[in-house]
Amino acid sequence: MINEDKLKLMTSIALFEKREGRHLKAARNYFRSDYISRCLLRSFIGYTLCWLMVAALSIVCRAEDFLAILSLAEMESYITEYAAGYLIGLAVYMILTLIVSYKQYSHSARVMRIYLARLKRLEKRYEFQQRVKELSKEGKRS
Repeated sequence: MINEDKLKLMTSIALFEKREGRHLKAARNYFRSDYISRCLLRSFIGYTLCWLMVAALSIVCRAEDFLAILSLAEMESYITEYAAGYLIGLAVYMILTLIVSYKQYSHSARVMRIYLARLKRLEKRYEFQQRVKELSKEGKRS
């Protein structure tokens, strides 16, 4: 005999898992600090590589200016300018990454709590039906 309540509950859990599955992964696999650290590390590596490519492209485009520089002071000012741009951009990018990853993890944790609550409700439903079956079997024996 098919129980409609259990079927509806299992269907809603499956739909919820399909819709929010990608959010469940973060909360299921990582602690908050590990997830945020992972995002920050990926952002640091990505930003650094992109900055190096843009800096190399800028140097290639301005190669004539760099070759014309004979003064060490001018070269030092260019290097300082590039380094300052890198550090300021990196700081802004890391702050944004921190905020976004914190919000993503908070959302994932909230989704995980909802998912676990639905699974517990389903488990209680199974336990209740199991007790009903056991009690009905005991009633037939007496």
